[in-house]
Amino acid sequence: MTFPKPFYRWRPHPWHGLAVGSDPPSLVHAYIEITPFDLVKYEVDKTTGYLRVDRPQPTSSLPPTLYGFIPRTYCGERVGTLMEGARFGDRDPLDVCVVSERPISRAEIILGVRVVGGLPMLDAGEADDKIIAVLENDNMWGAVRDVSDLPPALVDRLRHYFSTYKILPGESAPISIGSPYGRERAERVVEAAISDYEQEYGG
Repeated sequence: MTFPKPFYRWRPHPWHGLAVGSDPPSLVHAYIEITPFDLVKYEVDKTTGYLRVDRPQPTSSLPPTLYGFIPRTYCGERVGTLMEGARFGDRDPLDVCVVSERPISRAEIILGVRVVGGLPMLDAGEADDKIIAVLENDNMWGAVRDVSDLPPALVDRLRHYFSTYKILPGESAPISIGSPYGRERAERVVEAAISDYEQEYGG
């Protein structure tokens, strides 16, 4: 029997086994962990590559977009140096929020996306950037090239979600989020995360 190339006899690890994208840092892959319909926060298990329940969402806040990470990225020293006040990256793959016109209700999927901007999130002194991207062939958002082309209300919702998604009533979280940044800086963050991954895990 002849198999297509590339052919994976076993399921590849979504962080280490998938390609970063077709034309990084502009066009990248997003592996989706959470949809806007999820009341539970799922996170890829670093050992097995399967989704693990991280925690039920502590508040009524829901993610405004699809949420996941860019394969073969790592937020280490290079990512940390790009954010003022950060000691290091958060040692996770680079997070990405994906805007799509049509509702996508399934996680554990791979999307081709275009990087358009990001949110500089500092979490307990670590850089935890949230890259903002649009579905590459989306009929409504596919032509967007910069975060400034998105409705400000949508970006505000993302910023509010990440400002509050860890907070329980009567408590506070060590999180600060600066103003959204555009495509040029977002692509620098992606490039830094790719370089951090190569240093940490090899090419």
